[in-house]
Amino acid sequence: MMQEMVILVDEHDNEIGLMEKQEAHVKALLHRAFSVMVFNDKGEMLLQQRALSKYHSGGLWTNTCCSHPRQGETTEQAAHRRLQEEMGFDCELKLHQTFIYKAPFDNGLTEHELDHVFIGTYNQDPHINPEEVNDFHWISLSELDQQLRNQPEKFTVWFKMIMDNYVRL
Repeated sequence: MMQEMVILVDEHDNEIGLMEKQEAHVKALLHRAFSVMVFNDKGEMLLQQRALSKYHSGGLWTNTCCSHPRQGETTEQAAHRRLQEEMGFDCELKLHQTFIYKAPFDNGLTEHELDHVFIGTYNQDPHINPEEVNDFHWISLSELDQQLRNQPEKFTVWFKMIMDNYVRL
């Protein structure tokens, strides 16, 4: 199996190198990432429950998809690729925000990412890849807000940060 590499960046998103993904997470080095949030015409957000086999945050609910771009691939191209790979569809995406976060996990790994948040619209159910996604559901922002307040442990750390700091309506 090919080693997956991440693009190391500085705080201004300038590429400074490549590193194997797991090593970057062990060393907590800043790298480029993206998060996609898809809404339908009713204003509901498409959430995914991460596959239980994920190396961290397995079984937690999060935004529609997220990952890391590959060398030579723009962040937007990577977002489209992973949306198709994880959720089985693609749609027009617009960059909404970027932010940096650092979050350690119980397994010794740390996410330290410059996250590009993309927003899109899609009005059908996805065709999820069971290797990546355990489940999905559409949720209104008011219901999501209530769940985030009452059961924050059900959600990924980056998704909570996005919702708390960047998407609140």
